[in-house]
Amino acid sequence: MQPYFLPYIGYWQLLNMVDKFVVYDNIKFTKVGWINRNNILINNMAYLFSLSLKKDSDFLNINERYLANNSLTNITKILRQIENSYKKAPFFHYAFPLVESIFKNKNTNLFNYIYDSITKICFYLNIETEIIVSSSIDVDHNLKGQEKVISISKKLKAKTYVNPPGGIDLYERERFKQEGLKLNFIKPELNKYQQYNNKFVSKLSIIDVIMYNSVDNVKNKLNDYKIVYK
Repeated sequence: MQPYFLPYIGYWQLLNMVDKFVVYDNIKFTKVGWINRNNILINNMAYLFSLSLKKDSDFLNINERYLANNSLTNITKILRQIENSYKKAPFFHYAFPLVESIFKNKNTNLFNYIYDSITKICFYLNIETEIIVSSSIDVDHNLKGQEKVISISKKLKAKTYVNPPGGIDLYERERFKQEGLKLNFIKPELNKYQQYNNKFVSKLSIIDVIMYNSVDNVKNKLNDYKIVYK
């Protein structure tokens, strides 16, 4: 998987259910998607925040990108927005120090910054899955798409590869079968929880989930998924 910054709970459901979770550091950074941005709840609406990055080549990998020189100003603003929006949430006093420590990480390399956030959320939620950085695996890193996934999976002696539903149109079950691999997809069930007294807004950052739910409740939600087939 790509390293996403404080992604929605479906990402953590996948991370929690597998034995090994490979996070890509040596693939191209993309402006679309969730690598450096996500949604929080402000005024009962999804609000998109983004980590500001240094202007650089569009062809660089994630581990070659850096936060902007003025990122502290950007981060301070985001933290203020989070605090103002969630300060009355039931688990704010537990969750906000964690969120604050993630945003205030002084490592400005984008991959390292996001990797730190993943490990801290895992620790908070007692997720013990082994996390492996892709560049540390001895495979041909010039491979793309499902061929790279297959190569990594075989190197790690995997029997099953699990991907979010977005991969259904990207990966071919027969190709995986040829290599002795099962291909499964996880479908998150985004069950509602109380967000003050407002209409529920789903698919927000894990920030929203841990502000409104105890660790035990979040751990239960990590199991709210189905395994689907192509």
